[in-house]
Amino acid sequence: MEAFGTFLPLILIFAVFYFLLIRPQQRKVKQHKEMLSNLKRGDKIITSGGIIGIINKVSDNRELSVEVSDNIEIKIAPGMVADLYTMPEVQKKEPPKKESEKKSGLSGLFKRKN
Repeated sequence: MEAFGTFLPLILIFAVFYFLLIRPQQRKVKQHKEMLSNLKRGDKIITSGGIIGIINKVSDNRELSVEVSDNIEIKIAPGMVADLYTMPEVQKKEPPKKESEKKSGLSGLFKRKN
């Protein structure tokens, strides 16, 4: 029973490493492979070097033809695609309510009751 007691801290450390480091990394790699297999013409991507471009052609999942500017096309390996480039959706912000009088920063705390 003493042998189990001496290995218990090592087992706990391994369990913590597995759940905090190994498992999330495996999930991230799986999602990246899935994203690479679903690349298609017209997708906007970011390479690991920071180049943003639009895929023009996918050749046998061995190389991608990416247009980075007008009439400028480069070929890259699919493994160099870091992520799909998605523009953040602009949320419609309501215009701020205009109050008839200007108030200082503390006036909200000490409002007068009419």
